[in-house]
Amino acid sequence: MTAEQLISFARGAPSLDIIDIEGLKAAAVRAFDADPAGVTAYGTSVGYLPLRKWIADKHAVTPDHVLVTNGSLQADAFLFEQFVKPGDVIIVEKPTYDRTLLNLKNRGADVRAITVDADGIDTDELRALLESGVRPKLAHIIPNYQNPAGVTLSLARRRALLALAAEYGFTIFEDDPYVDIRFRGEALPSMLSLDTDDVVVHASSFTKTVCPGVRVGYLVGPTAVISAIAATATNLYISPSMLSQATVYQFCVSGDIEKSIATVCTALGERARLLGEALNKHIPDATFVAPDGGYFLWVELPTSVNVDKLLPAATALGVAIVKGSDFLLEGGKSSLRLAFSAVTDDQIDEGVRRLAEAIRTVA
Repeated sequence: MTAEQLISFARGAPSLDIIDIEGLKAAAVRAFDADPAGVTAYGTSVGYLPLRKWIADKHAVTPDHVLVTNGSLQADAFLFEQFVKPGDVIIVEKPTYDRTLLNLKNRGADVRAITVDADGIDTDELRALLESGVRPKLAHIIPNYQNPAGVTLSLARRRALLALAAEYGFTIFEDDPYVDIRFRGEALPSMLSLDTDDVVVHASSFTKTVCPGVRVGYLVGPTAVISAIAATATNLYISPSMLSQATVYQFCVSGDIEKSIATVCTALGERARLLGEALNKHIPDATFVAPDGGYFLWVELPTSVNVDKLLPAATALGVAIVKGSDFLLEGGKSSLRLAFSAVTDDQIDEGVRRLAEAIRTVA
């Protein structure tokens, strides 16, 4: 590998070698063969109806609780449009997904960030904020293998968060695209499945388990919320892509999705292990929590390292990273997010070696 070849820890996307190209091609053919009229028609704003029912069955709800969208980011945008008005208090994790912060800022929200540790969002800190008189409209939570921190919300905190939402009257937006990418530990129940008070709206995506190019995500929530968003979607685009959604449906009902998930989990588990080893070897004073799944690892560097200076130095050495400050309202000047999803095993050690060299130039 030459220095000219870019090694990217920046993008949360799977590398081509772990995408089931042949399975997707076959699923697309089956979609045309099984339902040529449905695949080629406009469809409705709630999405491809067989896939909608498959998702509903997966989450043990009726289809009128489900809306299938063009990726989960659009699901986020629809939900924010429904819930968030200028000045509304919205709870986010600290750190959180950078596009979430951007979308909420663009809507004029009063964003309040609550600390994330190894067990997810600090529900004691959130309770203290609520007891001070703050009344949020919505809490955006990424419960599994969080982007960017890589941590998982513990079962105790899931229950505590549900109790706080019921007590203080806010909605939990359970943004859960990474849930199936688990390479160790036991799966935890979703907050949607634990919800007895209709306080959860759940979102997920096939981007991480099938491929980003299908652009298929979804929302599961109270029927009134789903119906209102469906009306907005109708006015926006009539319907999402029936072809993409029908292909995903065929991929799912054939069982290929389980094989795809197994492939992705095995590959990313090994990449996460190699990344942790490389960090310990080349940047021993970096601190991080090794993730149990997902795409990302959050790194805290010594305070002498300013990531605003590190980013161009790393780029010059052929390694791409994302600054921690992008995921925070303030701070993160010595933090960064490393995505291990798009790098192959043979790139990881060299990429971290280059990063260590860049750190030495700016520290």
